Formats: sequence, structure tokens, C-alpha cells
Amino acid sequence: MIGVVAAGGAVTTMLVGLVTNAVSESEWPGWLGWLQRHAWFSFAVLGGALVGLTMLLAALSETQTPPQSNEPLRPEDRSEPPGAALVLRSLPRDTAAFTDRSAELETLVRSVRVSQESGSALPVHVIDGMPGVGKTTFAVHAGHVLSERFPDGQFFVNLNGHTTGRTPVQATEALASLLAATGVPVQRIPVGDDVGAVTEARAAMWRSGLADKKALLILDNASSYRQFEPLLPGGSGCLVLVTSRKRMAVDEEVILPVAALPPEHSVDLFVRLSGRPTDLLDHAVLADLVGLCGYLPLGVSLLAARLRHHPSWSAEDLRARLVAARDRLGELRAGERAVAATFDLSYRDLGPEGQCFFGRLGFYPGTDLDAYAGAALGSVSVAAAREQLDALYDAHLIDEHPGSRYRLHDLLRDYARGLADEGGTMEHVQAVQRVCTYYLAALSVANGHILRGGAATPALPDVASRVETPPMESRTTALGWLENERANVLACIRRANSLALHELVIRMAAAMAPFLRQAGPWDQAVSLHRAAAEAARHTGDRRALACALTEVGVIRRFMAAYPEAIEALNEAVTEYEAVGERRGKADALNQAGIVSYMIADNDAAARAQTEALALYRDVGDRLGQANALADLGMVRRQTSRFDVAVEDQTEALSIYRELGDRYGEANSLRDLGIVHCLMGEYELATRRHRQAFDIYQELDDRVHQAYALNELGVVRRLTGDLPGAREAHAQALEHYTELGERFGRANSERHLGVLDRMEGNATEAIRVLEAALGSYRDLGSRGGEAAALGELGVAHGLVAEQDHAVEAFQQSLEILRALGDRCGEAEVLNHWGVLVHASGDWAASRGYFEQALGLARAIRCPLEQARALEGIGRCNWMADGPAQAADSLNEALAVYRRLGANRAADAVERLLVSQAG
Repeated sequence: MIGVVAAGGAVTTMLVGLVTNAVSESEWPGWLGWLQRHAWFSFAVLGGALVGLTMLLAALSETQTPPQSNEPLRPEDRSEPPGAALVLRSLPRDTAAFTDRSAELETLVRSVRVSQESGSALPVHVIDGMPGVGKTTFAVHAGHVLSERFPDGQFFVNLNGHTTGRTPVQATEALASLLAATGVPVQRIPVGDDVGAVTEARAAMWRSGLADKKALLILDNASSYRQFEPLLPGGSGCLVLVTSRKRMAVDEEVILPVAALPPEHSVDLFVRLSGRPTDLLDHAVLADLVGLCGYLPLGVSLLAARLRHHPSWSAEDLRARLVAARDRLGELRAGERAVAATFDLSYRDLGPEGQCFFGRLGFYPGTDLDAYAGAALGSVSVAAAREQLDALYDAHLIDEHPGSRYRLHDLLRDYARGLADEGGTMEHVQAVQRVCTYYLAALSVANGHILRGGAATPALPDVASRVETPPMESRTTALGWLENERANVLACIRRANSLALHELVIRMAAAMAPFLRQAGPWDQAVSLHRAAAEAARHTGDRRALACALTEVGVIRRFMAAYPEAIEALNEAVTEYEAVGERRGKADALNQAGIVSYMIADNDAAARAQTEALALYRDVGDRLGQANALADLGMVRRQTSRFDVAVEDQTEALSIYRELGDRYGEANSLRDLGIVHCLMGEYELATRRHRQAFDIYQELDDRVHQAYALNELGVVRRLTGDLPGAREAHAQALEHYTELGERFGRANSERHLGVLDRMEGNATEAIRVLEAALGSYRDLGSRGGEAAALGELGVAHGLVAEQDHAVEAFQQSLEILRALGDRCGEAEVLNHWGVLVHASGDWAASRGYFEQALGLARAIRCPLEQARALEGIGRCNWMADGPAQAADSLNEALAVYRRLGANRAADAVERLLVSQAG
């Protein structure tokens, strides 16, 4: 996979959701100029913003899943994006064995200095040379030397261009890792089925993030220019060092060939690393030794290590052994033979146990490993694996990496694979089985920390229960382990798949599913679960096939590929039915219901969630019951069935609390707050949103803190606290902008646009609301689109653009009626009534208000009921006189006072006083 060593980088998910509409405060006096010529616009009434944001995707981080999902966002998924203060310094450790490359280093430093001082773009520097010549060592050393010139970060990526047993890293995968390493939330990383388009989109985001930065990027072990070209930063201030065994045809490149060391430098390196006094070494023999290993730094280092570890040997002894090793490897090409002879010499010096352990490392599918994976490969204890790894490191047969991890040089990997192949296919298969079983056991421990309360972890094979796993005491350590091992686990799954180890593929894909749901990249997750589905078809395991299809459906939903999600989930339901698996069927139905909700098929959503709920109750799955109830509550709210929504969500809340599921508890509290706001119970709504916010803060979930802030802002606006509302929405907008969460950002912009309109700045309101509308349409959010259109209609009316206002109202109503959102429909009808009233057509205006009143009473939406009553009263006032308006106005006044909408109440009261006067 990808060797990105990054400080604090994480991966989480594009958020695409469907929102519903709710009521917001309306303010009649904002209708400016031409509206103010009409007498009844001298009062102030609350008017036209939309409340009730549906929080659909609630449990993830690059990504939100709905409240019923098992995976909340990780704190790591909420780090700063490129361009923020985050500075990554991810270069590997500079080696103490670096020998004199002063000419090459001076050339590179001079090239960088000239470019920076002249203000010209830094060219790509390609470091090429034969295997073992020290290209990577030189690049890393140069990176450390130049690091102060590139203060915005240093990145290192191993592209595996010439790594035995590993396919070269694709540009799209490398870009996903780089973006995640720089803190881009998973929901911002582009995904899709068109690899070319996804690569282009990720490359554009990468270039944009580094556009004005001074950063250093080392692309190690490249196979071709085509492989790394999309990874090149767009800005002129970034330095790119590429290492490759082949010379690249790069535009405006600077080629830095790294040749074998001069003989005298080779001898100096040997003496320094051997630990022997110079005067005790025969320089003629040393010259032969370094010549026999081709003057390659890797070979020289290994030879020196052999002599240092054998005090009784002389340089002549070492030369004799090396000559014998070269003879054994005579079938290799000259350059390979030279360095491989040094490997063979070191290998034969290990002893039987060390040789066996080293040979088995050749079977490892991953890039780097720790003592636990080493123990599984070597079939030894972790303590013994540590001893063996330390011995191999001392012998220069493996390299040490941060975090007590190790990796093989590509040539040593080749050599180990050659040794491993001598053991035959069966030993290869057994080694892969052992390391996959280890990862299954470790994934089970990690999942115990990241799954929500009440969620079941995938079953383990019996042998996995006896495997030693690393300590993971908390969610944070579990996520750190998963992030470190992600590439290795996926590489193991691919190797298992190539060896037709279908059962392991199925189990490991299921074990990785909870992490990949939240961490992505989602296109990678889809490929994994499709492979698991194929493996299940090979084995005839229909239950496993259904599980894999369910995961495909979930991830396709995250990617907003709704038809594909429905297709996979429906097939999963069929497979679960075939094997009589009721809980699995319930899971698939629950996920299918979420997709139906998001595409505004509320009837289908309600049917799916109702059936899922019954199945969860039958099998006694409490978390499943809570999830289905919570999702059903959102469907009821979206269709303005507020009483039932409260019942469903309250029952879900009770179960979440019983299970100790804090995310589920917070999500249900937040949704209850939205429903109470729609019902005009503002004090209770505030309390619920505040409770949800406190839990999200405890969980360090800034995405959902922002959701709660937006909802608190709405309640403040409805109760007349406009400064408090602006503060809450602005803070939410800041969170969403930092996290790259477009859906939440659109909601905050819409709410701020309402405040602009209410404060008399209609032109700014139109600008902000049009931006929000564009985002909703890009995201496919029909509810958000309807909400923004309704507010745009009000704002256009304020600046006397009546045709635009009518068009916006018509479009909004069409969407709201398709969604079944009667509360939103009543709100837009009230807005339209105000617009028509301004033209002096009292009868037509009263018609809109009467329609709104009928809807509001039917669904018990008191704010829209009061607004409709006020509108009817004002129409009657203008058409028939004050006496005919008193009843409607007094009823509206009573509702406003009960709701705490005091600004609107004061305006009506002033009008009634004027009548009395």
C-alpha cells in the first residue's frame, strides 16, 4: 500500500443528506421600501426562517452516517485541513551511516537556493540509480538538511514501484493518504467509480492545499512518471524529490544520478561502521571487500556489520566468506549478485532460528510490521519475535521505523522472498493464514472500543483467541492502531484473496468494516466488500454474502450512489431471508430505509423501518430497536407527524441510555429538540439541544457540536435573541468550514441569510441564500433546496422582485409537497400570503393564509398557526375594518405569547391597541 509516515494524519467521508424543513421566526416589518407604504407593515411580526434541520448522518467523522450508524466520528478525523496551522514532519529518521555525497548534496542545495532566491518555481528533482546505491538514504538526508527551507511540512511516500510482491501504489490511493495525512476530513476526499475523475479531483484538492505553501515531498521508489505526476504540488514553493531505479521523463526535471560510491569513500564507510581501528585493517583487503559488493552503500554497511559482530574474524576471513557467497549467487546479474552476496553472508551468520524467522518475513504482504505481526509470521511468541527483530536489525537485514516497527529494503525483500519460495506454496499459505488470524484477533480488540454500546463484534475463529495482541486500552489507542495497520491489513486481505483463502477474506473484510465506514476512503471500502462478496459466492456462504452486500450498500449511501445502495441492500435482504437470518435482514432493511428517507420516499422508508423494528424486537436486539425507532422518528418528523415522532424518539432515547450509547443518546436528544421546536415548545427544545451539545463536546465531536449550535441558533431566533442566534450560527459555520463539511456549511449559511433578511439587509441575504441553495443542489438535498428557496422568496419580495419571489415559492412548494413536509408547506404559504397582501389583493392573500392555517392546525404546528391567524386578521382589517380582525388577531396574540415569540406578540398587541384608540 502506501508508506506515508504522517504526524497525526487521519482519515473520515463526504456528507450527503436530506433535510426536512421546520418553522422559524417571521418578521413582517422587514419588507422594506415598497412594502412599507402599506399601513399594516408598520408592525413587526416574526417571519420566515426555516428551522428543523434533519441530522441524518450522525455517527461518523471523512463522514457522517445517520444517528443509527454504529460509528461516530473520530477526533482524529477532525484535524485541520491543508492551509491551516498544522505542520507535518514525516520524514524517516536520518541514518548515521550516511556517507559522503557532498557533490550530489551541494548540487541539490544550490538548485533549491537559486530557485527560491530568484522566485522561480522549484523543479522536480529525480534521484536515480541502481538498487542498493543509497537513493532513499540520500533523499531522506537531503530532506533533513533542507527542512528549514520548507517550514510548512515534509512528506514521505513509498510508491512501491519496484517492491517484490506488491503492486505499485496507484496515484488515487497515494493522494487519499496524503490528503488524510494533512488533516482533510474523509467526507472531503472525492470518491467515485471513475478512477480517472477521482484521481483528478483528489489531485486538484492536493494542489489547492499546497498552493501557497513551502513544503517538501519525497516520492520514493517510483516506477514511472505517470505514477507520480498527479501527486506533484501545484505551487511553485514546494520541492519534490523522486527516487527511482529508472530515469524519468519529467518536464523541467533536474536529474540527480546517484552512482556507486568511489572506492575511497566505500572504504571510509566500511571502517567507520566496522568499529575496527584503521591501523589493524589491511587496506588492500578492504579495497577488495568493497569492490566485491559493487561499492554499494547497502552492501558495504552489511559487510561492516558482519565484521563488527565477529571480533574473532579478520578482514581476510570476511573476504573469503564473501567470495564463496558470490559463487553461490552466480546466476544473478552483476549488480544484484554483488549486493545479494552480502545478504547471503549475513543470512548464513544468523543461525537456524534467525534464518527461519527472516525467511518467513518474505511471506509478509504488508509494508512494515511490529513484533506482534512478526510473532504471527514466525509462529513464535511476541517476546521471541522482538529478539529476532532486534537481531535482524543489528545485522542490518531490516530497517527500524518509528513506533517500534520494522521494514525490509526492497532488495532484502527480494532476497527473503527467494528464501521463502524454497519452502513451497504450503508454507506461504500457512504464513499468510497465521498473520491474517493475528489481524483478526487484533481487529476484534479494536472493534470492542470503536463500536457503539450494544453492537455485536464479528465472530472470531477459535485459533484467534490464543493469539497475542497489542494493548489497546481506549478508543484513542484502538484508532491509532487501526490507522497504523490499515495498509498492512488491506494488503493481507489482497494476498489472502490471491491465494483463494476465501474464508479469511470474508472474516477480515467484516472485521475492517466498522473502521472503514468512518475512516474510508470509501471507494477502497467498496472494493474490499465486493471482494468479500465474491469470496462468499465461491464458498456458497449466503449469510456472508448478505453481510458483504449490506456493507456495500452502506458505503454506496455514503458516496450518494443511492440506486446502487438500494440494489445492494435489497439483494442483501433476499440473501438474509434465504438463510433465515432475521437480525441481518433487519440491519439491511434499516439501511434501506435510511436511503429511502434520503431520496424523499417517505412511505418506503417508514415501511422498511417498521419491518426492521419488528425483527429487532423479535430477536431482542436493543441497539437495533433504538436505531430503527430513531430513524422512524425522523421519517415521522419529516412528514409532520410530530406526536408520533416524539414517541418514537423518546423510546429510542431510553434504550440508548440503557445501553450507555452516548452517541445514540445525543442524536435522539437533538432530534427531539427539533421536533419540540416545530411544536413551539422552545424552552424544552433549548434544553434538548443543550444536552446534545454537551455530549458531543464530551465526545470531542465538532461536526455534531456544530449541528447542535445551528439548532440552538434557530430557537434563539424564534424567541427574539437575534445576536445570540448569529453567534451560534457563525460558530457552527466556522466548525463546518474547518472540517470541509459542505452540507452543514450550507445550513449555517441559510440560517445566517435569514438573520440578514430580518435585520434589514435583503441584498446580503439573497447572496448568502443563493450560495446555500447552490450547495444543497450540488449535494442532492431536496429538503435543503426547498428551505433555501422559501427564504429566497421572502428576500426577493423585500427588494420588490415579485416575479422572482413567486418563482421561488412555487419551486419550494413543489419540493415540500413531494416530501410530505406540511409544516414547511404552511410556512411558505404564509410567506406567499404576505407577498400578495403587499399588492393590495386582500382576498387572494387571505386564501394563502387560510390554506396555511388548515395545514398548521392539522399537524399541530403552533407558530405557523399564529402567523396564519395574524395574516387573516390583517386581511380582514384592510378589507372589512378593525372589528372584523379582532378575533383572529387576539387568537394569534395568545399563541405568540404562549410560545415566547414576544417580538411578534408585541407587534400584534400594538395593532390591537391602535384599534382600541
